[in-house]
Amino acid sequence: MKRSLLFALPLVATLALPVVAQQSSSTADQQPAAQSQSATDSNSPMANPDKQLEPLQPNTREGFWGHLNPFARKKYVQRQLSPIRDRANELDELTASNSRMLKDVDSRATAGIQRADAHASLADQHAVDAANRAQMANQTAEQANSHLQSVSQVVQNLDQYQSANQVEIRFRPGAATLSKDARAALDQLAETMKDQKGYVVEVQGFTPGHGGVSIQQSQHLADSVVRYLVINHQIPVYRIYELGLGNAKIQSATATDPSAKPARGSRVEVTLLKNGIGELQANQQTPSMSQPQ
Repeated sequence: MKRSLLFALPLVATLALPVVAQQSSSTADQQPAAQSQSATDSNSPMANPDKQLEPLQPNTREGFWGHLNPFARKKYVQRQLSPIRDRANELDELTASNSRMLKDVDSRATAGIQRADAHASLADQHAVDAANRAQMANQTAEQANSHLQSVSQVVQNLDQYQSANQVEIRFRPGAATLSKDARAALDQLAETMKDQKGYVVEVQGFTPGHGGVSIQQSQHLADSVVRYLVINHQIPVYRIYELGLGNAKIQSATATDPSAKPARGSRVEVTLLKNGIGELQANQQTPSMSQPQ
């Protein structure tokens, strides 16, 4: 009996060793798993956002057999893989969050660049408009200055009439009737006076002979010319200055030589005299016609 007990005790001890080893390994595995879970929770960026993720520490605890338990169960394997899976999920969340932040920053930067471009384009447009207005103002100022100078010159020379045109009307001796050529010459002269300002017409009659008869005859000749201009061409009477000079010696209005000359036959000299008002009116009409409509 004692001998059988001696043989049975080693056999029972041999059979009990795997069970004890399994339990010790399970307990040891539970402790690292709990420690790993607590470490994972403490290293989670949600728990401590200022702390960077630390690398996972391998489980160096060995079982009873000197290495991993060859009889490990599924729960044990899942406990070992759970920290890795959690860490992978956290990395995926961080990657997605970084991607969203990058997209948000990129969209805001793009919107800011677009707004800056719009403001720059608007500023350029305003600058171009301001330059155009400044150029127009400069042109207006130059035109006003030129017009002021023209007006000043006209005012200074308002009573200074210059000869613009002159015709000589010939009469047959003893006649005071205008010939066809005389009427044509007066028509041409009157055509240049249409819509004009600042002009006067000087009519001087001349006849040969002496005394009052010659002067009276020259006055009749001048009257016939004035009458034709007033009736046929509506030249205002206040613009016409006439005088019968008979056989008087006068200074020629067209001759460069200021020497006097006597009258030659019966004739009437008609001279168109202008001051600067007509030229000023022409200068005013020219800029207005040149302006774009």
